[in-house]
Amino acid sequence: MRQASQSLYPLMLSPIKVGAHTLPNRVIMGSLHTRLENEHDGVQRLAEFYAARARGGVGLIVTGGVSPNFDGRVEEGAWVLDSAEQLEQHIPIVQAVHAAGAKIVLQILHTGIYAKHDEIIGPSALRSVINPRQPRAFTVEQIEQTIDDFVRCAVLAQQAGYDGIEVMGSEGYLMTQFTALRTNKREDEWGGSLENRIRFPVEVVRRTRERVGPSLLIMYRISAIDLVEGGLTGVEIDRLAQALEQAGADVLNTGIGWHESVVPTIATSVPRAAFAFAAARLKKVVSIPVVASNRINMPTVAEEILERGEADMVSLARAFLADPDFVIKAATGRTDQINTCIGCNQACLDYIFTNRIASCLVNPKACHETEFTAIPPVNKLKIAVVGAGPAGLACAITAAERGHQVQLFEANSEVGGQLNLARRIPGKEQEFAELVRYFNKRLMTTGVQVHLNQRVETDFLQAQGFDQIVIATGIKPRTPVIEGIEHVKVVSYSDVILGRVNVGERVAIIGTGGIAHDVAEMLTTVQASPQTTQAFLNQWGVDLTIQSEGGLQAPVAEGSKRTVVMLQRGTKKPGARLGKSTGWIHRTKLIKRGVTAVSGCTYEKIDEQGLHYSVNGEAQVLAVDTVVLCAGQDSEQDLANYLDGTVRHLNLIGGARVATELDAMRAIDEGTRLAYTW
Repeated sequence: MRQASQSLYPLMLSPIKVGAHTLPNRVIMGSLHTRLENEHDGVQRLAEFYAARARGGVGLIVTGGVSPNFDGRVEEGAWVLDSAEQLEQHIPIVQAVHAAGAKIVLQILHTGIYAKHDEIIGPSALRSVINPRQPRAFTVEQIEQTIDDFVRCAVLAQQAGYDGIEVMGSEGYLMTQFTALRTNKREDEWGGSLENRIRFPVEVVRRTRERVGPSLLIMYRISAIDLVEGGLTGVEIDRLAQALEQAGADVLNTGIGWHESVVPTIATSVPRAAFAFAAARLKKVVSIPVVASNRINMPTVAEEILERGEADMVSLARAFLADPDFVIKAATGRTDQINTCIGCNQACLDYIFTNRIASCLVNPKACHETEFTAIPPVNKLKIAVVGAGPAGLACAITAAERGHQVQLFEANSEVGGQLNLARRIPGKEQEFAELVRYFNKRLMTTGVQVHLNQRVETDFLQAQGFDQIVIATGIKPRTPVIEGIEHVKVVSYSDVILGRVNVGERVAIIGTGGIAHDVAEMLTTVQASPQTTQAFLNQWGVDLTIQSEGGLQAPVAEGSKRTVVMLQRGTKKPGARLGKSTGWIHRTKLIKRGVTAVSGCTYEKIDEQGLHYSVNGEAQVLAVDTVVLCAGQDSEQDLANYLDGTVRHLNLIGGARVATELDAMRAIDEGTRLAYTW
């Protein structure tokens, strides 16, 4: 079985020699910020987090970034490795990963002008557009000291037992700040010409190699395309790569774009492996292995990159949040059981950017492994779960996996609930379909008894003697009180997304939340089929040749199928509650398509003329053919209300408990955690 399945991914699962090390496969778990190091039990939790991925078969793990000195740390409380006393934080992690059968390298990260603390420092005293803090400029003495700090950190990593280090030279952090004219305005030997600007990273690698010898793996995370004005050209990136190889780097891992780039790089709407071309360019100019990264979330995607010769290895980061067993499932013929990263960023990047511990929408156990016991329950229960949306699915599958007898009831003809709306939105089709696929497969493998097209009555639930009843009936669209709300031109967002109604050329959307943005995206999208990689790159102005600085060119203008206006009662910025790392993408796309938004509205009425509203007392009429209601949701609690007080152990989860947009993240988390209480 193992041999047969390996033939599906012969390159991905084949060994590779990197420096002095031989890896069992070509899959790297890329670096992830988790913020676990900020917790009092962070060492234990990080050890289990990484060990779980090592047990899952990954060949090499890269830790989250650890600073070589105090000034370079990400934020207050972030780890610094600059003395032997700090090794006690790292040794248990290394030992746990080695015991689980994988290799691990420490990422050395100096944040430079991205730092979230007051000791911020950079090549020049230039503030980043995404950081309000004003940095001071390095003196020459501080540059030399910082290089020594990187070397010392690498030596300490070697003493801790790490198999190697990764020097973080991508995403707009310190190394890139030195290499790019955008942030390096120095006029000394560390600025000006390309040779001067790349001297800092090259010296870090060269001096590190001299100190640690040939046995320690040195990986450099190179910015393969900067995607910012004033970034490097392709020729300059090539010269940096060659200089790093000559300085002693064993492998080049690729990063894509700076954090301040206005080109999406890892969101759901980014086509899979869209930036593999950048790794392919580098592979032609160096002889050491090159690693492709960004939006590689399934084995087939990885195998195709390797098959096309675009890279020697692949780096997956968030994919290992979603499923720690990614590699072993691929190697044992269980690809259809992989819990696929959907690129939503909701529980990983958005949590990190708001100072919370990272996790994963599709896998709430990520970074919380120690909170979920593997001990099976003593008493096996008979459980009914009503509603097969994300909350009900997570609860039913987890409970069955723990050994309980579970019956799942769904009134519709398919499972998925609100996920079936999300997978109809342009740019979300593929990934949300993967999530539904995963849930369907897990229902089969865990033995949940699924009853579709069955609307459960209270008498049935009362008579069956269930030990636990879970109501996961989700939400229903809210209908606002507006004169004329029953007019024929008024439709709900669910009917629009499911294609149950015809939508005119002129549209008003009442609401500016996530659902409203999805509806606007759907109604203005011109192409009938999913967007191609080339079309995506054209749309966002990415130059595949990287002849220009930063690899940017003029974006290709988008058309729109309709004229759309979004309206809201509130006065905050429309879309203010969208994800911190993805909201700008949605807003930018709609602006390019001519979608406008109006705040502070009082809705007066809807009639043949259109939508009547006022702003600051001034009456307006929006002449539209269709009014789409995206005005919030209410919990679907009718069944729960009937059952309340008549059965034992009644539980409400997900939207049935609290209606907040289409919150799949909270729903899956609640369903999973509830199942672990039995």
